[in-house]
Amino acid sequence: MIVVLGLFLVVPILMALWVSLSDWNGQGSPFSSGVHFDGAGNYEQIVTEPGLAQSDFMTSLRNNAYYVLFVVPLQTALALGLALLVNGRRLKGKGFFRTAYYFPAVTSSVAISVVFLFIFSSSGVVNSLLAKIGVDGPAWFADPRGIIHLALGALGVNTDAPPAALADTTVGGLSLWDWISGPSVAMTAVIALVVWTTAGTFMLMFLAALQDIPLEVEEAAEIDGTGRWQRFRHVTLPMLKPTLFLVLTLGLIGTWQVFDQIYVMSKGAPAKTTLTPAFLSYQSSFTDNEWGQGSAIAFILFAIIVAMTLLQRFILRDKDEARAKAATRRAAKAARSGSGPTTGAA
Repeated sequence: MIVVLGLFLVVPILMALWVSLSDWNGQGSPFSSGVHFDGAGNYEQIVTEPGLAQSDFMTSLRNNAYYVLFVVPLQTALALGLALLVNGRRLKGKGFFRTAYYFPAVTSSVAISVVFLFIFSSSGVVNSLLAKIGVDGPAWFADPRGIIHLALGALGVNTDAPPAALADTTVGGLSLWDWISGPSVAMTAVIALVVWTTAGTFMLMFLAALQDIPLEVEEAAEIDGTGRWQRFRHVTLPMLKPTLFLVLTLGLIGTWQVFDQIYVMSKGAPAKTTLTPAFLSYQSSFTDNEWGQGSAIAFILFAIIVAMTLLQRFILRDKDEARAKAATRRAAKAARSGSGPTTGAA
């Protein structure tokens, strides 16, 4: 097993790391004498050096950040709600509903993406339903406007002439006005697709955790006179914390690595408002033959995912357990120094 993992996991990762530090153009072997060590040049070009590479990378980060901000909470809330629904004692046909909610997760993402292209077309189902209530639906996959900009415009802000403080201040090649644009109209259609397809998988995880909660615990809380919301908040949700952490972690990883839906539905268009780091890495490597930049984007994306996971773990940590471990460490340190237990440890 160690040999297999080393051959098919560790070695390719090390090879990709070398490519990110070299000037390889995809021709021949990346270890040939014609390939030179470039150090952090590829990373600097997409992160710190002004230019198209930096602008595209920062645009992809902005797009993906909004994508994560919307998809992860929505898919988690929907999955938990569906799990609570199908776990209800009085619900009939539980097997049917569990299968129906999970079915999108086992369907080809490419096939679903094609279907959603028709649903969100100018004459599709979504715009037809909006027309029935007097709303003119947008050209979903051709509209690059951000929904936050649209909301500000509805409140009277002139989006064609934004405040100078936002328009003239740039961060990473993008103005602050561009950073706060929100997901584009096109990206919202992708968000709807992904939430619908992933909620079923996470529903099963929550359902398994709900079924592991002893009935005696909920019955005792009910006897004590707690309401349904109080039982959910103070009994059910705390016992779902490990599963919640797993769902959020998998959600973060999946949303930062989104690729197939973008490739099928938009390829980064319109106006690069659906461009994501994963798709940009593919595009830089296989289309532009900038294999060093493509690999560098992949490793930066890996660092972002690790950092987000650690931050999430810190936020969702058990504070009482963390205090107990800290007190134990202080006591052990005091014992080694011979000064006896500290007040905090006591």
